[in-house]
Amino acid sequence: MEGNEWIPGARAALVSVLTKDRNEQELNASLEELRRLLETAGGSAAFTFVQNKETPDVRTYIGSGKAAELAYYCAQNEVTLAVFDGELTPSQIRNIEDVLGDVRVIDRSMLILDIFALHAVSGEGKLQVELAQLKYTAPRLAGRGTELSRLGGGIGTRGPGESQLETDRRHLQRRIRMLEKALEEMAAGRRTQRRARDRSGLARIAIVGYTNAGKSTLLNYLTDAGILARDQLFATLDPTTRKCELPGGETVLLTDTVGFIRNLPHHLIHAFRSTLEEAVYADLLLVVVDASDPEAAAQLVVTEELLESLGAGGKPTLYVFNKCDLGAAHPGMSHGKEHVAYISAATGQGIDRMLQKIEEMLHADKRRATFFFPNAKQGLLNRLYENATVEHAEYGVDGVTVTAVVDAKTYGPLRDFDTAPPKETTDE
Repeated sequence: MEGNEWIPGARAALVSVLTKDRNEQELNASLEELRRLLETAGGSAAFTFVQNKETPDVRTYIGSGKAAELAYYCAQNEVTLAVFDGELTPSQIRNIEDVLGDVRVIDRSMLILDIFALHAVSGEGKLQVELAQLKYTAPRLAGRGTELSRLGGGIGTRGPGESQLETDRRHLQRRIRMLEKALEEMAAGRRTQRRARDRSGLARIAIVGYTNAGKSTLLNYLTDAGILARDQLFATLDPTTRKCELPGGETVLLTDTVGFIRNLPHHLIHAFRSTLEEAVYADLLLVVVDASDPEAAAQLVVTEELLESLGAGGKPTLYVFNKCDLGAAHPGMSHGKEHVAYISAATGQGIDRMLQKIEEMLHADKRRATFFFPNAKQGLLNRLYENATVEHAEYGVDGVTVTAVVDAKTYGPLRDFDTAPPKETTDE
């Protein structure tokens, strides 16, 4: 098959296995998401192929008989791509392609990586995608070097390209180390920028949530950020930070982050960790949920699990149920959530109340205090800059006097340096 037949508009078969660990509703929801991922990558689904099996087959994922049946349907429907809704091993890919012939085989993770390669804009974003692709896809293309020369592009082939993937393993490892070093340098620069934002004293708010929940639309509405906001999965990859003024006049920093999704590839989480860490260092999380999506409840679970894995699970959180103008599919999702807002980022419905909630949450347990740190204890000043809003610092001969707005967690260890006299208590 010539390379130009593998074009971005490829007709594809979506393949899955209904195992003992999932029900039909979960399977159908995952396949629908896979279809949307395929369309985002520029392809179209010709048909869906499902095998009932307790566990995936170790050789061909769906079993040899079903693989032969899949080959027949692919030929009948002029399919050039088979996308498996799971993670395939290198040997499974080779075995399936031996049966399917000229049909290219990729898995869910490879498709997501392909979309990231398509949407990466910044230099850092492109390096992150390339690193993730090399770590994930290179082993799965082992032994297919002669076939790679015929790949002219298309779904599952974007990113580092054939010249990268045809090189020997040592060269790949050198390339991976180079990318990791470059990204670490960029991460160091990001940490410097983060410290500068910390010293500005502005509260940091991270907008997080499932892909296509409306995070970029919300940031655009609040700040005129001009971010590309499409009805597509993973339309935004690079974090964007903008200033936003709250109703009381306080300025805060809002950061839009990359969306979450089921089974987000491990290498992708690792490669994008420096950008995902915006959630870890935020003072407040806005977890945006597409309330109109029938799968909203399951998507919220995925979001919370990923936040927990990143170390941001205990952050103050406002759950923002978006697209309420389209009708909330699961009104009970807010049950047990302490802080909730219902909005439409497209129309502005509920935005004012959401901003009021943000303001209330930011100041819920904070106090203004004046501390005096002797010269021997001035290292504690760094703790204030990192965890509080420093309003004024005056250096004297014996130490520094600092006025700051602090939360209870930060105030506790510094209580002994508070210059305010303790309140006297009297017995009645």
